[in-house]
Amino acid sequence: MNSIVCLKEVPDTEARIEVRDGKVVEEGIQYVVNPYDEFALEEALKWQEQNGGKVTLVSLGPERARESILKGLAMGADEVYHLSAEAFQNGDSYATAKALAAAISKLGEYDAIFCGRQAVDDDNAAVGIMLAEILDLPHVSVVSRLEIDIDAKSAKARRDIEGGQEVVELPLPAVITAQKGLNEPRYPSFRGIRQARQKPFVQWGLEDVGLAADEVGAAGSKLEIVAVLPPPERPAGRIIEGEPDEAARKVVHLLRDEAKVI
Repeated sequence: MNSIVCLKEVPDTEARIEVRDGKVVEEGIQYVVNPYDEFALEEALKWQEQNGGKVTLVSLGPERARESILKGLAMGADEVYHLSAEAFQNGDSYATAKALAAAISKLGEYDAIFCGRQAVDDDNAAVGIMLAEILDLPHVSVVSRLEIDIDAKSAKARRDIEGGQEVVELPLPAVITAQKGLNEPRYPSFRGIRQARQKPFVQWGLEDVGLAADEVGAAGSKLEIVAVLPPPERPAGRIIEGEPDEAARKVVHLLRDEAKVI
């Protein structure tokens, strides 16, 4: 089974994010593979182990993303195509999906494209679905369980919805976005880490995917981010002194008459 996995580098979820002058300050931030993309990669590796084939990573991100992407190779992926040219960067979901679709169209036949349900930096949850639309492929998002019949070229996906589960059957190839709980991503082995730098790592520019500079990145975006602002500072809490009965009455008074929440 040949799978393509879209991988993105994001700030570490434990990193302290600082906003200054309408922008996120990138200095000092540690970057990692998007956690939801790890679920996508693990699922692709699982089906490769059962059916053979290969797993190809496609990533759009700056040059520094190379180190994060290498983790995907260390986990077991076979090769990487990295859209690292400056023209690809700082695009919205549409521009990113368009660039990824153009790259994937150059890679030959595949059985499935796996993406994370969303990236934890912008939380748009849109690239995978847009990618499917651009490639004219069926898709199912937020998948928590997946069954694939490679001989029948079909899949059955389960997705959690309010009050139950939705079951979706679809033909392959298709785009599938992974939800937490789909699997448990493996840790790279020491051998995998050593082998990662020996695997094909191809960097592509605009000419490699056949797109113009005004079709991708900020120039090709439909959405413009004017500024990024931190949440307003919360006022300091208040400590109510006194005996429990008296303090409780004061708290009720403050909640009812000042905060007006009860």
